[in-house]
Amino acid sequence: MTQHFIVIGNPIAHSKSPEIHTQFAAQAGIEISYQRQYCPDDAASFTAVIEAFFQGGGVGANVTVPFKQVAYNCCVARGGLSEHAKVAGAVNTLLLNKTLLKNGASIAEAIYGDNTDGQGLVNHITSLDWPLKDARVALIGAGGAARGVILPLIEAGISDLTLANRTLSKATNLVNDLSAASETIAKQQIKTCTTDQLSGAFDIIINATSIGLSGDTLPLSDELSGHYAYDMMYGRTLPFLQHFAERGAQTSDGYGMLIGQAALSFERWTGQAIDVVKVTEILQTH
Repeated sequence: MTQHFIVIGNPIAHSKSPEIHTQFAAQAGIEISYQRQYCPDDAASFTAVIEAFFQGGGVGANVTVPFKQVAYNCCVARGGLSEHAKVAGAVNTLLLNKTLLKNGASIAEAIYGDNTDGQGLVNHITSLDWPLKDARVALIGAGGAARGVILPLIEAGISDLTLANRTLSKATNLVNDLSAASETIAKQQIKTCTTDQLSGAFDIIINATSIGLSGDTLPLSDELSGHYAYDMMYGRTLPFLQHFAERGAQTSDGYGMLIGQAALSFERWTGQAIDVVKVTEILQTH
């Protein structure tokens, strides 16, 4: 029997999720249909789309820009949230809460949200053999992308985290919000600074902004260095990675994170674990 999945976004035509999940299904020996789903940019339309999808027999949905916070709010009022989704304040993976269904809830009342973005990042960094345990990490950006990865990074055992953003108050507010939402984060003494004030030697420096997609550059200090540099964006030459490669750092873009978070979604839906390295090799040859 074919299992049905979608990815919801606006825009959505560019999404690589269908080809990624098709490779997952081939590896797992599962027959699936995975479609891109355009949705008008408003909460009512989003809610109508996901309710219709699940009521029509859909198994799982991915959520991308600009609906991750909308999906979060939807799940708060319905089937609940995973710990990572609660802390991130965003949802990228939707499924049905089977416990609620067994207890008599309707399908519309049982829509449950998870966030696999941060663990996807951690899993990719780990696969690169970059050491996260006891690492000194700098994270640039204080938007949704940064918010979703802070808890998984801390859970991975980093020793020190500095959050940098163009606007200092946004970084400080994010740390305060996350500390209130998670005891694990509250126990980590996260430093904050403006992006241009970020300096010193780090093990790993992560860019969680989308600035590189426009070809613009971050205002990085000459006193900033790292053994490894990771940009969560992908699909083009990224100035952030060029900057650190010229200074001897090992670098990676976020394509592996994309596949990693997708694999975790697939596992949540189907119970099938994926060999991400093999799938990545296949996709990179296409």
